[in-house]
Amino acid sequence: MPGEEQLVRVEGRRLRLTNLDKVLYPETGTTKGEVIDYYSRIAPFLLPHVAGRPVTRLRWPEGVDHPSFFAKDLERGAPDWVERIPIPHSTGSKDYPLIGDVPTLVYLAQVASLELHVPQWRFTPEGDPGRPDRLVLDLDPGPGVGLAECAQVARWAREILHGMGLDPLPVTSGSKGIHLYASLVGSQTSDEVTAVAHELARAIEADHADLVVSDMKKSLRDHRVLIDWSQNNAAKTTIAPYSLRGRARPTVAAPRTWDELDDPDLRHLLFSEVLERAEVSGDPLAALGPSGRAAGSGDGPLAVYIAKRSATRTPEPVPASPHGSAATSLGLPSFVIQEHHASSLHWDLRLEHDGVLVSWAVPRGIPPTTKKNALAVMTEPHPMEYATFEGTIPRGEYGAGTMTIWDAGHYEPEKWRDDEVIFTAEGRPGGPLGRVRLALIRTDGQGEKSTWLLHRMKTDAEGAPQKDAAPVTARAPSIPTPSELAPMLASSSTPGLARDAATRWGPWVEAKWDGIRAIAFWDGARLHLRARSGNDITAKYLELTRVDAGFGPEPLVVDGEIVALDSKGRPSFTRLQARMNLSKPREIEREAPHTPVHFFLFDVLSTDGRDVAGEPLAERRRVLENRAHGAIPAIVVPPVFDDVDAALAAARTLGLEGVVVKNPDSTYRRGLRSEEWLKVKLTRTQDVVIGAIRPGRGGRSGAIGSLLLGIPEAEGLRYVGRVGSGFSDATLAKLEELLRPLRTDVNPFVGIPAADASDALWVRPAIVGEVEFAEFTPDGILRHSRWRGLRLDSAPDDIRRED
Repeated sequence: MPGEEQLVRVEGRRLRLTNLDKVLYPETGTTKGEVIDYYSRIAPFLLPHVAGRPVTRLRWPEGVDHPSFFAKDLERGAPDWVERIPIPHSTGSKDYPLIGDVPTLVYLAQVASLELHVPQWRFTPEGDPGRPDRLVLDLDPGPGVGLAECAQVARWAREILHGMGLDPLPVTSGSKGIHLYASLVGSQTSDEVTAVAHELARAIEADHADLVVSDMKKSLRDHRVLIDWSQNNAAKTTIAPYSLRGRARPTVAAPRTWDELDDPDLRHLLFSEVLERAEVSGDPLAALGPSGRAAGSGDGPLAVYIAKRSATRTPEPVPASPHGSAATSLGLPSFVIQEHHASSLHWDLRLEHDGVLVSWAVPRGIPPTTKKNALAVMTEPHPMEYATFEGTIPRGEYGAGTMTIWDAGHYEPEKWRDDEVIFTAEGRPGGPLGRVRLALIRTDGQGEKSTWLLHRMKTDAEGAPQKDAAPVTARAPSIPTPSELAPMLASSSTPGLARDAATRWGPWVEAKWDGIRAIAFWDGARLHLRARSGNDITAKYLELTRVDAGFGPEPLVVDGEIVALDSKGRPSFTRLQARMNLSKPREIEREAPHTPVHFFLFDVLSTDGRDVAGEPLAERRRVLENRAHGAIPAIVVPPVFDDVDAALAAARTLGLEGVVVKNPDSTYRRGLRSEEWLKVKLTRTQDVVIGAIRPGRGGRSGAIGSLLLGIPEAEGLRYVGRVGSGFSDATLAKLEELLRPLRTDVNPFVGIPAADASDALWVRPAIVGEVEFAEFTPDGILRHSRWRGLRLDSAPDDIRRED
């Protein structure tokens, strides 16, 4: 009924649509429901022109007869599956939506995003702005001229562009003028393309000064057409082809043919006309879309797969033929299960059948028991070459995200029908799957996007006899418990005390790396990381965890420090902040190539399933060096010094945090602070808990001025002073994001002076940071403190004063 909410499913995504009868274009009576219908139906033609580009929107929530506003940042209530990517701004990072599918387009229409504006570049696979892949000229008529004059200028521009080897295509903007687009190969920067467009505009102006202007001054535009060349600037956007316009009538930025531009009655088109034209004649702008896409022609099972992918834009295998492989596997058919970090994490189950990999997306993965079933959605068949594919599908491409092989092997088929598949699969030795009997049962639809139930069936060991069943493969070892992964901690010391200890024990000195502590569990195939707090940080450091780390087939638990190196190869805690505080997969993927990390190992807790924590450090070191011998370059076992003074001198020269002197006979005492490990810092640092914000003044008015800090004691959070320096704009934005939800009316401190508490904004003491300081005053206050960074790897209860 009119005005009611509707819950709909679009390509497998659930969307709540509201106020569908609301009139957004009063002059024509066009409703929100009609706008959503237009964007749904025009999607196949629009999507190629916006894919991979950040979208800036103009929204008219109350209709085009009311004020509009620009929207760059995606709304907080947007569905999690809407793809987005952050772009830094002076006021903080903004998450721009990317439109790669129909559900996203429908969602944006639901929130009255009538106009969609995009730049002339796409994001690179690393998530950075790429070089422009198209040039645009905006032909904007001034007072006294119109579309006919714009069309004439377009023809003059076309002649020049043809001479440059470019083939421009026209779009009537739906507002006033005409846009000309030409494909580029991506070898020039935005500044270079802008300069070329500017010179082209000047050249046309020189020949046709009576009708053309290239200067932006409004006073020069009467009876002339402005060639706006500036929209090639990387920071600027242009209305996307096929986007609606927020004018009195629902006009569209409509791709046209050059023959149409010769029509003296050329006019802007309404959305209904554009839909009819597209459905009958296709996209006149198709040549501008992502190049290299194979046509989905032919009747082969891979036709849909090929049509969705570009061999020049994705590392995925894109076969020339849609007919699949004529060869068949020797013996049992193969299967692969791939972990797919796309807009949402899921697993892809693929079974070899008739020369292709028949595929299902499984949002929650293989059911761990026979008591739970999983949803599976059939996708398009994939080529056999996909069975070994691992890599990152670039943003803007179908299925964008990182793909890794979770497990693979062969399967024994029992039944294969259009609505039911039963098979027994056996993964790699030591892999996570083992040997399982599975059933896929279709519950709705047919072919691609049909829904299935994935059921784990009982094996003979569970009371379901199977013919000629092979022995169950041993499962991969489970991740140790948090207490088993608790790190051993060092006690603070001075150079003199550490030197005396080394004399008693025998010299064993390690560098103290300026990073974050991590305990790693290797299961024979993948590295799992835990922070000192026990938090799982596996997903944060993909260069360590999504590759074969090189530790061999047997399990291993090691202790070490994750560090980021500066341009001189020295550990930089400040640089590491760019990685350690990220949580969104897209942000991690984007930052990892710019801020790579290393894992410096210094101890081993267990190997081959054998606990070695009770063995002497010297013996554990031999085990560590042996197991890490074939490790990847990002995993390093640093050398041990045999002289405290030499180690301290080297640490000063290299700008390291300090050294740790250890007893070579010491055992590994999980979770305990030991006097047999002594840390000597060259600079004084202290982990602290944030308990309040002090509002900024002057240049920081309206933002964080300083943070009020504490260290937990038996009586509570002991106040130790404030810190107001060392913050970057990005750091302040991150702190604001973390602390805003923790605001409270309760003062968390013990012993805070009234003057410091007078204007404090209290926060729940849940966030840990690190400061550099000169000394503690007799009253326990930090002197000359400077912010170093967040320590989200540490829990507040674990913090103690470093004397």
